[in-house]
Amino acid sequence: MPKRGMEPIRRAQLIEATFFCIHKYGFAGTTIKRVAEKAGTSVGLVLHYFGSKDGLLEATMRSLLKKLGTNLQSDDISDDDPKAQITAIINSNFAEDQVSPEAITVWLAFWGQALHTPKLSRLQKINLARLRSNLRYWLSQLLPKEDARFAADGLAALIDGLWLRGAFEETGIQRRHARDICLDYLNRALK
Repeated sequence: MPKRGMEPIRRAQLIEATFFCIHKYGFAGTTIKRVAEKAGTSVGLVLHYFGSKDGLLEATMRSLLKKLGTNLQSDDISDDDPKAQITAIINSNFAEDQVSPEAITVWLAFWGQALHTPKLSRLQKINLARLRSNLRYWLSQLLPKEDARFAADGLAALIDGLWLRGAFEETGIQRRHARDICLDYLNRALK
């Protein structure tokens, strides 16, 4: 049995080991055994905490999504400044911990598995809905409702498209360039 109080520490270690393994071996090559070895623990403990490889990937994705939300909340921005709120959303999607080589590999593995795994599909739907909803809310403070909806859908697609395109470029995602393109789109939508 695991020691009391160790569960959060072990879970975090196993999630970090999963990041490493997915980045190094891909999703198919990431096994419970490899994750356990990387974390310096047993296969049994991984299964105890997560139940299966799918459970481990779900926890890993929840961790990445939590970081995305934390990045957004860490910006100290007034609710009276909708444009700054939208800029914070853009920045959080291109934050370092979202575009590191490891994070890119995990995101791509997640998206691939989300097509076939209901729990992961649900997480992805929530993530997309949250992005659209936040953008629509803040844009509706600056534009008529239909214009805000249209601009939010365009900006969400632009964020995802720039992220995905950058993920496959040799240089990786160019954070500043991606943010500049999104801000240019935002400024044009607001004119």
